[in-house]
Amino acid sequence: MENPSPLLQIDQLSLSFQSQAGLSPLLKSISLVVLPGQTLALVGESGSGKSMTALAVMQLLPSAARVHRDSRVLFKQQDLLSLPQRAISRVRGRQIGIVFQNAMSAFNPVLTIGYQLHEVLRCHFNLSQALERERILELLDEVGIVNPQQCYAAYPHQLSGGMRQRALIAMALAGEPELLIADEPTTALDVTIQAQVLATLQAVQAKRCMGMLFISHDLGVVARIADSVAVLYHGEIVEQAKARDFFQHPQQAYSQQLFAALPKVKVRQPSRFVSQSIADPLLKVENLSVHFPKLANAVNQVSFYLNKGKTLALIGESGSGKTTTGKAILQLLPNISGQIYFEGRLLSDLNQADLKSLRKDIQVIFQDPYAALNPRMTIASSIEEGMLVQGIGRTAVERGQRIDNLLAAVGLPLDYKQRYPQALSGGERQRVCIARALAVEPKLLICDEPTSALDVSVQAQILKLLDQLQKERGLTYLLITHNFGVVGYLADDVAVMHRGQIVEYGPSQQILSAPQHPYTQKLLASVLTV
Repeated sequence: MENPSPLLQIDQLSLSFQSQAGLSPLLKSISLVVLPGQTLALVGESGSGKSMTALAVMQLLPSAARVHRDSRVLFKQQDLLSLPQRAISRVRGRQIGIVFQNAMSAFNPVLTIGYQLHEVLRCHFNLSQALERERILELLDEVGIVNPQQCYAAYPHQLSGGMRQRALIAMALAGEPELLIADEPTTALDVTIQAQVLATLQAVQAKRCMGMLFISHDLGVVARIADSVAVLYHGEIVEQAKARDFFQHPQQAYSQQLFAALPKVKVRQPSRFVSQSIADPLLKVENLSVHFPKLANAVNQVSFYLNKGKTLALIGESGSGKTTTGKAILQLLPNISGQIYFEGRLLSDLNQADLKSLRKDIQVIFQDPYAALNPRMTIASSIEEGMLVQGIGRTAVERGQRIDNLLAAVGLPLDYKQRYPQALSGGERQRVCIARALAVEPKLLICDEPTSALDVSVQAQILKLLDQLQKERGLTYLLITHNFGVVGYLADDVAVMHRGQIVEYGPSQQILSAPQHPYTQKLLASVLTV
C-alpha cells in the first residue's frame, strides 16, 4: 500500500519578530508532516515556538512577525503563505480548524454557544436557520455533550470547563475541516475531563479520517493521542520519531530532561519537622459548609485538620469545592457555617483588626501567576506591597534588603526587581508570587493549583522550590490540586473532595497506593502516564 500524500507539510519554516532592537529569531527551519487520519504531537516548553507554528499555519501571525522567504506551509500541496487573505479565509475554519487552550477566552462571553456556532456555519455553508440549528445540535452531541439543547442556549460562563472545551471542539469541527490544530486543549482540565476530551478528539478523528497537529507539553497526554512526535526547543526541532519509538527510547538530552521532570505518583519522604498532635493542629476545620444562592451547598459538612510543617492536599475535579474551601478559610466568602480554627482561635469570632493580622499568617498562591500580579507594578513593588500593609520593615532600605533575600530564596536574579510581570516567563512569575506570599512571614500557605498552568520542567522547579522552602522554614501548606503527581511529591495527607464533600481522607501512602472510595479509584485510573 502506497504512503498517503501529506495533508500538511511544513518546509523550512523560519520566523522572526521585528522590534526596535532588530529581528529576533523565533522559529528556525521547522519541517513537519501531518498525514490524513494521523496525529503529530508538537512538544516543548512555553516560548519554544509551538503556538507560533500553529498561527503560521492558520496565517494568524501578529503584525511584528516576519516569515523568511524560503519558508513553505503546504496544505494539500498548496502553499498557504502565498495565498491572499480572501483565499486563506476560505481555508481557515473550513478546511483547517483550531482548538485553543482557554475556551473561556476563545468564546464571546455575551453570546450563547448556539449563536456562535451559527456564525461559523454561516461563514462556510448556505443552510436554512432550521438546518443550521439541527447541525449544531448534532455537533454538540458528537463531542459528547449530554444535553445539546441546554448547551445551545447557554452562555460560556454557564458551562463547566470540560463542557466549554467540548463546545469549542464542536465549533472547530463545524466547518468539517480535514486538519485540526489542537493547541494545549486539555492543559487546565481535571484528569477525568481531560481523558474525556481526548477520547472525544480521537473518536471524531477516526470517524472523519482527520489529520491533527496536537500541541502540548504534557507527555502523558501525548502518549495517549500521538502517532508521531516532534520536540521543539528554542525554535528548533531537536527530535522527531514515531510515538512508540520516542517513548521507549528518547534520543536527545532535552527530550530525556522532559521525561525526568515528570512528577510521579509516589509518596514523598516525611519532612524533618515534628508534627503537632491531632489535639493541637495549626488549622482545624469542622463541619464547614458554604452556600451560594440558588445553588446547593458548594461545600457541605467538610472537616479536616492540618499540622504545622505538613502538607494536606485537597484533590478533586473542578466544581468539587476545593477552591471554595480555601476561600472560606481565608474568610473571603459569605454564607459560611461551621468552625474554622487557626492556632486555636475561632476565625468567625475575629474582628477586622484581627482579620488583618490573619492575612499576614495565611497567604495564598494562585493558579495563574500573570493574573495574580498587577501588570503596572514592578516586581519589587509587588513584593513590598504586603510588607507596607502589614507594617513589616521599618525603612525602605530594610524592606529592600528583605526583597533581595526573598528573590534569592526563590531563585531569581536581583536585577529582576525593576522588571514588570510581562517581561518574565510563567515560571518566573510564579516564583515572584511565592516571594510575595513569603514577604509577610506566613505560617500557612494555601497553594491553589500553583503549577497546573506551567510546563513540566518549570512545574518540577516550582515543586522543588516549595518543598525546599517548607523544609527550611517549617511552612505549612494546604495544597489544592487535581494532579496526583503533585500530590505524591508534596503532600503528607490527602482529602478527596467530590460534590462539596470529603469522600476519602488519610495519609498519602494510603490514598495513592490503596484508595478505598470508587471516586478516588476513578481519579487515579484517569491519570495519564508515560
